[in-house]
Amino acid sequence: MKKIEEDLIDMKNISELMLDLAYSSVLFQNREIAEEVMELEDKINKLYENISDNIFKSCEKGGDIERGKVALRMADSIERFADAALDIADVVLRDIELHPVVKKSMKESDEIMVKKIIKKGSYLDGKTLEKTKMETKIGMKVIAVRRKDSWAYGPSKTLKLKANDVIFARGPEKSIEDIKAWTGENRT
Repeated sequence: MKKIEEDLIDMKNISELMLDLAYSSVLFQNREIAEEVMELEDKINKLYENISDNIFKSCEKGGDIERGKVALRMADSIERFADAALDIADVVLRDIELHPVVKKSMKESDEIMVKKIIKKGSYLDGKTLEKTKMETKIGMKVIAVRRKDSWAYGPSKTLKLKANDVIFARGPEKSIEDIKAWTGENRT
């Protein structure tokens, strides 16, 4: 059951991130962020399959059927939550015209959501989030970091960023050039 519990926690964390990214993709009309939601949905589906398989295997070996049922219901609920986040991001993926109220709120917002890859030797490479003082200096808040296949959601200040990490950050539109420079995107 321990593996099932760990996978449920991963599903919960990923689905929460998906919802945040989905709303951001619509608010900022950012296709790249919407595509990330779609990729995370694939990860949710794999975790759901793993959980289902592990529950059935556990029950076959005499495991607690009632605990298995509860875990399966939880996994199913989280999977539906993730599907809803994908539905939100799908608005951007399918270029659906937004309601005028949403458009107005977008025009009034000076925030953006970005997905950036940290380049080797860039300012962020090898620094903790705390040391960068990113929020204070350029106004960007890192909401998630992907390192290969693992994720840090709402990363701690002690997380050390590395080359090839993918960061998802939100902040003022005027900071776009700063975040590009800090991740090394502007270097040739």
